[in-house]
Amino acid sequence: MKAVLLIFAISIAHAQDTRTVTEPHFPPACATLDAHLAAKGATLPDADERKLDTQRIQEALDHCTSGKAVVLKAEGSHNAFLSGPLDLRRGVTLLIDKGAILLGSRDPKEYERRPGSCGVVDQNGRGCRALINGDGVPDAAVMGEGTIDGRGGAKLLGQDVTWWDLAEKARAGGAQNCPRILVLSHCDNFTLYKIHLRNSPNFHVSYRDGNGFTAWGVVLFSPQRGARNTDGIDPSNSTNVTITHCYIHAGDDNVAIKAGHGNPTTHMTIAHNHFYAGHGMSIGSETDGGASAIRVSDLSIDGADNGIRIKSNSSRGGLVHDVVYEDVCIRDTRNPIYMDSNYSYFGQDRDKLPTFEDITLRNVHIFGGGKITLDGYDESHRLAIRFDNVTLENPDEIKMTAVHARITLGPGAANLHPTGEDVEVTGSPGKPTPNSCAAKFVPFPDTP
Repeated sequence: MKAVLLIFAISIAHAQDTRTVTEPHFPPACATLDAHLAAKGATLPDADERKLDTQRIQEALDHCTSGKAVVLKAEGSHNAFLSGPLDLRRGVTLLIDKGAILLGSRDPKEYERRPGSCGVVDQNGRGCRALINGDGVPDAAVMGEGTIDGRGGAKLLGQDVTWWDLAEKARAGGAQNCPRILVLSHCDNFTLYKIHLRNSPNFHVSYRDGNGFTAWGVVLFSPQRGARNTDGIDPSNSTNVTITHCYIHAGDDNVAIKAGHGNPTTHMTIAHNHFYAGHGMSIGSETDGGASAIRVSDLSIDGADNGIRIKSNSSRGGLVHDVVYEDVCIRDTRNPIYMDSNYSYFGQDRDKLPTFEDITLRNVHIFGGGKITLDGYDESHRLAIRFDNVTLENPDEIKMTAVHARITLGPGAANLHPTGEDVEVTGSPGKPTPNSCAAKFVPFPDTP
């Protein structure tokens, strides 16, 4: 396959990923594995639910040389692979070919970190390995035009509950123990390309403590309701991250940039993406490690719970600054802009106070009603935000609250009028030139 090389220095004026990111390409195969199972959607016959492909896939990964790919390929009517946890290897790509599907096992025992730790609600949490794991393996990748399905809505073997049922049960107390599709730690220069990710029991992609992550052309789906904590892509404590040309429909955050205690979270580019149902383009809620140099551009958010969101609280807060959202179109979203310094989770200590400053929204167009929340933490930790050519298409349908905020309007127009306790508004907005959202809202490309 020929890759069309697009250099970000040309297409994005203020990209914050310091790398020159170009469209990836599929590497040559070191091994091609044919499917032995036949799935309808993500469903296998009951007799096939124990016929795991884990060992043969893992052996192929273990013996593959750097720079090449293990290819999972459909063969005639056989299109499916069934697996428990897999471990990626340095420089090796796992490639799911078009028409093939990699299904996560529905047996919690396959994912256990300790006996009985997965597929339960307890007080410990973290009891499951991911379906695909990478730890300290640079230059690895997951690619292909096929599908990886975590089957979060399917009943666990031997139980009358689904992974998502466990997540709902945990709302009342305790921690859900559900696997994620991809968990990557210390994996520099990781690539996720063109793959379809679906129905993760928990987060779809978690990337942390790395330098260099690219997600390009990923199509990601979990339902809007009943799929709690099914975040799309969550980079944390990492640098040089690009997420681009992706379509994300999630049950939780579409993208959540996390910045807990540890390595800095910085130099991230989120560009040319389409978000649908979900909790939006989020930063947080962990921000005590600090987040900066983040650029979000050419984004549509259509029918989500939240749009542009920064969230934290006094038990996990820190400095978030140098963040720019530019060329963003938001439609039919409950909370199109949500700056939340008192997000719901609180730990025992209340000494990590959130500060959001040097936040800029430029050329943002909001359609429909909803609520805009602009909340700083207190008089010493104010929200500092600029609105530069931000247009509310239906201003009478937007409710707005603000507290502890320094708000600058301009130099472009901004037809919003925030007021509230300890709110200072300055600036001279110019003539209105609403951002054109023609052709921005497109149908989700993958019918569930």
